[in-house]
Formats: sequence, structure tokens, C-alpha cells
Amino acid sequence: MAKVNPYLTFNGNCEDAFNFYKSVFGGEFPYIGRFKEMPPMEGGKEISAEDGEKIMHVSLPISSETILMGSDSSESFGQVTTVGNNFSISIDAASKEEADKLFNGLSAGGKVTMPLSKTFWGAYFGMFTDKFGINWMVNHDENEKK
Repeated sequence: MAKVNPYLTFNGNCEDAFNFYKSVFGGEFPYIGRFKEMPPMEGGKEISAEDGEKIMHVSLPISSETILMGSDSSESFGQVTTVGNNFSISIDAASKEEADKLFNGLSAGGKVTMPLSKTFWGAYFGMFTDKFGINWMVNHDENEKK
């Protein structure tokens, strides 16, 4: 069964925000990565040193069922953060088949911003905005132990 988590997007202050959330909820970051850690993209442009220091992804478990996740937007990738549109619903699918079903169903009539595909971090992942303007991320961690 799929798990649903909030994914927050910030305009350069993700690290500050997540350190604040950590001070409130407690816990540790299982992962915090910066844009400079991404492998070079074929045909992609170089990111600036400033954008390289921004948070590509961070996660903070806040209960046994919920993980608060986030990143900074990166103008290098054409992303601009707009308050009110700076969050997504992230679905962690139990299987690749479930990821395909949820992605295809929810994205129908919407705009796919990243098709489902295998990623450098070992997940099957995609993003879209549904026909109602809600941002979604669908993920299946292919390395996760069952």
C-alpha cells in the first residue's frame, strides 16, 4: 500500500527550515543532499556554485508513518518557488506496478514534469501537476528491503 508524505519546496532556505523543524520534532536527517552532489546530466547545463550549495533533498521522519521531505528550488533547472505552490504530495508506492498505476491515473489530464524513470539514487520516480493544479511525486524505492 502506498504511503503519502508532504514535500516542501523552498527558495534557498530549505536547510534553515529543516533545522527549525528538527528542533521542534526532534530526530535526525537520514539523508541531506545538495545539488552539487548530482551526477552531471547529459546535455545539461552547469549549475552555479550558489545553486550547488542548495538542498536537493532532505528528509526528516516526524512519526513512525510520516516523513517530512523538502528541497530548494533551482533556477538552473527552471524551477521558481511561489508561496502557495511550494509543496507536493509525495507517494511512496509499494511496487513499480503500483507506482505506474498511481502516476498514470493521477497525471491524466495534467502536466508531467518528470516522467517515471529509474534515477541515480536508485528509485523509480516521477513528478507531475494534476488537472486540478496539485503537485505530486511518485516514488518506488527499488533498493528498499521488503
